[in-house]
Amino acid sequence: MRPVPILNAILVLVALYLLVFERDRLMGYLGDAATPAEQAQQVEETGTPAVPVQAMVSTAQPLDQGVLTRGQTEAARRVEVRSETTGKVISEPLGKGAQVEKDQLLCKLDPGTRPAALAEAQARLAEARLNATAAEKLKEGGYRSETSTASAQSALEAASAAVGAAQTELARLEITAPFAGMIEEDTAELGALLSAGGLCATVIQLDPIKLVGYVPETEIDRVKTGAMVGARLATGREVMGKVTFVSQSADAATRTFRIEAEAPNGDHSIREGQTVEMIVAADGTKAHFLPASAMTLNDQGKLGVRLAVDGVARFSPVDFLRDTPEGVWLAGLPESVTVIVVGQDYVTEGSPVAVTLVDHAPGDAAQDTPAPMTPAPQTDGDATDGAAQ
Repeated sequence: MRPVPILNAILVLVALYLLVFERDRLMGYLGDAATPAEQAQQVEETGTPAVPVQAMVSTAQPLDQGVLTRGQTEAARRVEVRSETTGKVISEPLGKGAQVEKDQLLCKLDPGTRPAALAEAQARLAEARLNATAAEKLKEGGYRSETSTASAQSALEAASAAVGAAQTELARLEITAPFAGMIEEDTAELGALLSAGGLCATVIQLDPIKLVGYVPETEIDRVKTGAMVGARLATGREVMGKVTFVSQSADAATRTFRIEAEAPNGDHSIREGQTVEMIVAADGTKAHFLPASAMTLNDQGKLGVRLAVDGVARFSPVDFLRDTPEGVWLAGLPESVTVIVVGQDYVTEGSPVAVTLVDHAPGDAAQDTPAPMTPAPQTDGDATDGAAQ
């Protein structure tokens, strides 16, 4: 048996033992970035060599922390226009996608015998009016009883109601658009028989477009009616709107609350049912903008960062707010801190550190703090405003 593989295996085992069980001591021995004087001082004070690390000084900044949700677009108004009477369609159909104005004719029904019924009712009204007038005059001369006069007056009112009913029935023959909008499906075909309740057309209104999202119960208190909303469609288009409705009852299955916002859509380019990502403006908070590589976990698995405090490393848990290509926004730290950005995984709580200050973590983009979630107006005609992640 060759001795070389056995020696290699032993060396690997020793290296693994040092890295896993003696990591702190090993890292302390490797700490050569500090000056000999600093190392001597650290050893004199703590008995452990200082570990060289790089850190950056961070100051908390105001952050407009919005509420992020996803949902879909919906038509502002949708109605199925149905017939109130029975009749055969005698008007040419309007095609799907056609724009209609308020009170524009959608379907016209064959009047049939309705004009004759109206003429008959008008004739009976004229007869009843003459009878009522005669009865009133005879009553004044003492030749007719009050009961007979009242009966003639009742017949007059019944004839008048019959005329009104016949006129209403004729008016129902023309089915019109209740508001300006768009035909979603073709209107009833020429010659089709519509019964009472039969569908003539479906009209939708897309301006303004409705943005619908669902907010978890932990965030719903931060959403207010009238708050600004930035939305990004799946196509990449960005629009701005305002919250118009916040539900007071949660969905029984998801425990989320429905919110609605309206955004302008004059050219009808935003359609119903498109996926949308929304962020609702809410009360801001203060946070630190740090490189994502600065985050680490402690022995209990909590997310946080390691700080350099009086020459020793201290772990501080954080609340993750938002990530960007340039870094992450973290809350839960003091107003001003010195965050270890290189070497934080090689020190433990209370380990002495030799700090070298840097502007940003090596390998990260320069920390140009982005404008957090501030929608900027577009100058082209395709979109209005945007909401940045």
